Amino acid sequence: MIELQRRRYLQAGLAAGGLVLLPPSWGLPAKTLQFPRDFGSHPELQTEWWYITGQFQAGGKPWGFQLTFFRSRVNGTQELHSALAAKQLIFAHAALCDVQGQKLQHDQRMARAGLGLAGASEADTQVHINDWRLQRLPQPGKSADQGSRYQAHLAAKDFTLDLQFESTQPVLLQGKAGLSSKGPDAGQASYYYSQPQLKVGGSIVVGGKRLAVEVGSGLRNRAWLDHECSQALLHPDAQGWDWIGMNLDDGSALTAFHLRRKNGSALWAGGSFRAAGQTQAQIFTADQVLFEPLRWWTSPHSQTRYPVAWSVQTPAGRYEVQARVDDQELDSRASTGAIYWEGLCELKRVAADGSKRVVGSGYLEMTGYANAMKL
Repeated sequence: MIELQRRRYLQAGLAAGGLVLLPPSWGLPAKTLQFPRDFGSHPELQTEWWYITGQFQAGGKPWGFQLTFFRSRVNGTQELHSALAAKQLIFAHAALCDVQGQKLQHDQRMARAGLGLAGASEADTQVHINDWRLQRLPQPGKSADQGSRYQAHLAAKDFTLDLQFESTQPVLLQGKAGLSSKGPDAGQASYYYSQPQLKVGGSIVVGGKRLAVEVGSGLRNRAWLDHECSQALLHPDAQGWDWIGMNLDDGSALTAFHLRRKNGSALWAGGSFRAAGQTQAQIFTADQVLFEPLRWWTSPHSQTRYPVAWSVQTPAGRYEVQARVDDQELDSRASTGAIYWEGLCELKRVAADGSKRVVGSGYLEMTGYANAMKL
């Protein structure tokens, strides 16, 4: 994820249209996002990411996956005229989770933009590092904000993601018409939209075998896309964040996050809920979201302790988030510099009488548990 200053660009120096006036406390001016332009890159801003997570059935069993492309502006090189100057850096993460086998595999890449090595188009979503790529195409007969098709190909060391995604709902604008507050101080905001309930197709290669995504698996083949860009840094008191993006079985979409201080208390929070069939989302304020850990797991790799089950209270109801696999920790110190947890989870709705029922699934991201995030 979080959606906010996503992952520590996570630490490598590292995540559009008509003007609308907002109070000066906002660090970024409000904009009417223009599509397909704002599907593309914003190199004038410091950090940006395109992030897709989800699940599918292949080979007769369930899988979870994550793919993320990051762009980071290198401010100290912007005045250089050499083609060799690293003005923008591109990073990418890929992960594949075998839910039945309780096993996560992941890989990472990084390169400077240009020279054919890597890049991110400003016209639409088209980002790559060598042969790792993510590209958006229009959906025939639909406007850009109503219909998209994505193609992703990431050939990692031990697996390959060769996936396609098709939107089933309009773009979801987070925050105030796409301007999302990420902290209590001026400047802590981002331009941010999501595309929930993406239909998943394609194939994977794992263990030397190509497995097709099983057609007809319905809600078991669903994904979530976040695209976010920002000039802001994290609040100095922020240790890290916890974030969820959940596709509900009835077609609804739930986002929730909070930033934590070092002592675990909440510094900021937010999120949204869009009911099935609606175009507008209910936006949560910072005092309306409460995360409470329910169960902890200690990584045998980093010895980091993570809460892999949560109670999440929102204006749209109370939920429980449970990891499908505890060991979904990713070590990205070879690229973006962070150790974080990101994994497929089950979502339960908690009724007033305390009864629970499964209502969906999606991804949970947790940062700042191994070390404080330093964006």
